[in-house]
Amino acid sequence: MKIANVLLAATFVLLSTPAFAKRDAGAPRTHDAGAAHVAHAADAGAAPAASVAPPASAVAGAPEERGWASCAEHVPPGSTRPAMKEQFPSRGTSGYASPLEITIEHGKGETVLPQGFQVQSSSAAARVLGEAGFVIPEVDGGAGPTLVSTPSANGATTKLTIPILLLPKNPGRNRMTLPPLPVAVARASGELVTLCTEPHDVTVDDPTSSTPDAKPHPNPLPRQQLEEWTLAKQLTIGALVGAVVAALAAWLITRWMRRPRPAPPPPPPRPPWEVAFEELFAIRYAGLAKDERFAEHYDRVSDAVRKYLGGRYGFDGLETTTREMTSILRRVEPPVVELSSILNFLDECDLVKFARFTPSDEDCTRILDRGEHIVRVTIPPQISAPTGPARVPAAVGERR
Repeated sequence: MKIANVLLAATFVLLSTPAFAKRDAGAPRTHDAGAAHVAHAADAGAAPAASVAPPASAVAGAPEERGWASCAEHVPPGSTRPAMKEQFPSRGTSGYASPLEITIEHGKGETVLPQGFQVQSSSAAARVLGEAGFVIPEVDGGAGPTLVSTPSANGATTKLTIPILLLPKNPGRNRMTLPPLPVAVARASGELVTLCTEPHDVTVDDPTSSTPDAKPHPNPLPRQQLEEWTLAKQLTIGALVGAVVAALAAWLITRWMRRPRPAPPPPPPRPPWEVAFEELFAIRYAGLAKDERFAEHYDRVSDAVRKYLGGRYGFDGLETTTREMTSILRRVEPPVVELSSILNFLDECDLVKFARFTPSDEDCTRILDRGEHIVRVTIPPQISAPTGPARVPAAVGERR
């Protein structure tokens, strides 16, 4: 019986050494190596101390040596290693994440992961994790690690939960070992303590391992994609700006088209001698003397000449009396040609108009010829006066 107990204790010591750390296939580990050894030795019948030598990791305060490239534990000399407990499920499903829960009891002023949780894809830890079939999700992806710190009377307790994605390389059931992961603890003095988790064995099954004759699931329903359509945004802004510019341009053009414009200048007035010749021509062929309308004949001849003299010398001939007209014509420089003949003409017309003198047919013809003569001789020298009777446009002759 003593020989069997000694053999059982030696077997435990051999299994607890670093060379056999990966081959431990039990349930979740107990991370205090010394406590585990003592408990196992008690169950094995408490073998004599002389027959079994405890491993180096079982010595209180001496950390267990690790042969993993993913983590190198560092505790500054003279510092106390914080107590760390961890838990990882012994079974998992391929393609799903399993949580690694780490509980660290540390002193006041110490901080777990002072710079946050960082995993560099080119680091040794990430490379070893990938080779072992484990992946840590991105921190900003919505399923990153969580850290909760609870202060206590003697220090603080920090609980760190890291989701580990299980991605075995072979289908079916796989037995995998999670390599140790480094956990940094910053002390109040500025020293940095690096703790390493224990390796954990996990049995990974396919998601369809418990489904007989599993069939692939159909594709999920499409989801609405929301993205910024830069080209459409730019085109819309350009169209709006163009519409505003076009509206402003249209308003400016309309306002410019409706601006008040100066009235076109009136046509230059016709020369008074042309108007006088036309009026005298119309009187000559009106036939007033033949109808014995002598007073009307004289009146129209007098108005035509008065109107001409007013336009020629710059006054209102129709609203000026004969005396006023005589005074004005006498002051004209250079003197008016045949002024006395003009004054006699005006007196004779006033005699018929106001003294009720009844002229003859010959008198009507003579007064008309005198009126044309007055107009002809008073035309400016640079204007050639007509020698014969005045002419009017054909429309006047047609009316006759």
